[in-house]
Amino acid sequence: MANRDVSLDALLLLDGENFVVDPEDGCWTRFTVNRVPATAERPHGLRYSLTLHDGYGERLLCFDNAHPIQEGGGPGAKTRIEYDHKHLGGRVRFYEYADAATLLADFWREVDNILRMRSSI
Repeated sequence: MANRDVSLDALLLLDGENFVVDPEDGCWTRFTVNRVPATAERPHGLRYSLTLHDGYGERLLCFDNAHPIQEGGGPGAKTRIEYDHKHLGGRVRFYEYADAATLLADFWREVDNILRMRSSI
């Protein structure tokens, strides 16, 4: 297998895991990752949801590919076949999936940014 994503094993091992990332604020993460048949919507053969929640369970951040999205509104709205996207607050934006390692790095970078902003309020 010449182009095997070796970081995929690490991502798949996180399936079902929850981690407390800020004990004082109660923030925690949840990982749901499963192999699925590769399709146009999920060309990498994964269905995933990586989320950050506050102490009350409200979702603050989510990288997932559970459903299609439309970015923007009106005649300039963009759509695409791949389901990969991220939710940040009330905004949803396309996410360009490269590989499992990049997905994890991007998720943790956003988590760090959110925790830093929450601690400075």
